[in-house]
Amino acid sequence: MDKKNVEGEIDRIKGRVKETVGVAGGDRELEAEGKLDQIKGKIKDAAGNLREEIKNKLDDLDRPKPSGE
Repeated sequence: MDKKNVEGEIDRIKGRVKETVGVAGGDRELEAEGKLDQIKGKIKDAAGNLREEIKNKLDDLDRPKPSGE
């Protein structure tokens, strides 16, 4: 798991809490802020997945190929 995945999950949880509190309290600004945090979390999570995939591909390139190929 990449650092960005962790940051993304934290933002999504924080966003869900803000959205819930905003809905319960009738605070549309806080609700919108929560939705925005959730979107930021999803973007960070996607960035983390991309970074991890790139790292894995680079690691594959560094591995020696079996002698049969």
